Amino acid sequence: MTPRRILVTGAAGFVGQHLLPVLRAEFPEAAVIASAAEARPGFRGLDVTQPDVVTAAIRDIRPDSCVHLAGIAAPTEARRDPDLAWRVNLHGSLTLARAIMAEAPECRLLLVSSAEVYGASARVGTPLDEAALPAPANTYAATKAAADLAIGAMAAEGLRAIRLRPFNHTGPGQSATYVVAAFARQVARIAAGLQPPVMRVGALEPRRDFLDVRDVCAAYATCLGAETLEPGLILNLASGTPRRIGDILRDLLTLAGVAAEIETGSALLRPSEIPVASGDAGRAAALLGWRPTIDWDTTLRDVLADWRRRVPDEPP
Repeated sequence: MTPRRILVTGAAGFVGQHLLPVLRAEFPEAAVIASAAEARPGFRGLDVTQPDVVTAAIRDIRPDSCVHLAGIAAPTEARRDPDLAWRVNLHGSLTLARAIMAEAPECRLLLVSSAEVYGASARVGTPLDEAALPAPANTYAATKAAADLAIGAMAAEGLRAIRLRPFNHTGPGQSATYVVAAFARQVARIAAGLQPPVMRVGALEPRRDFLDVRDVCAAYATCLGAETLEPGLILNLASGTPRRIGDILRDLLTLAGVAAEIETGSALLRPSEIPVASGDAGRAAALLGWRPTIDWDTTLRDVLADWRRRVPDEPP
């Protein structure tokens, strides 16, 4: 299919800033409507927790494609305010899906779920495919799993939804709420003489499957353009390579030429930690021809370079 009107919710966030130019390049004839919770230059205001607002927006926009990025995306934020996480991640997704079914039933909805939904299923220690059972291990994961399952049920009732479960992704522009960006920010600050040579970290032994956000956005665009994808389909986006968190820290320090003392902060430790989590993206390769193409060293270099540009402008 060739999208003509693409709505992107949550487009002002980290992934959105990378996705919008990809969509405009991939589908130059399409109108790409970027929305955010509050209106701002270049973005239409769209609070997915307001049913009347969402229904009116879908009626007005009449999208034939929608990438649903809007959500509470950080597990720490979901843990601080679980009511907000449920309201946005579950009920906001349902509100959007219902409006699409009512006002734009031919629209293909890409629900950006999360590999966090697999949770405790990762304890098997091998890469998980889409047949792995959801077993969320934190509030964020539970909200995403609930939305994922609910949208799957709506797909059986006519919603043209595809569920995407990306594993951890990082890249330039990411908030320091996330581990790679948090490390890179501290390393950049130490290199610039803005903080003592001490790294505050959480658990370093877990191993996680990391992707470059630009590879993830390429998958989203490819999914929008794919001709035949069964409604309700689940697709993992993963590298299949688990990386030890401590090795990522070591590599960033080496790239920056920085030596630092390592301190573990109890506030940075998760209450529930899975030792190893990685994914099998064979289905995405088979149906979309998608595979990660950006070298991990390139990703780390780009994240570090981004933070080196950003830290001098941070408030003291």
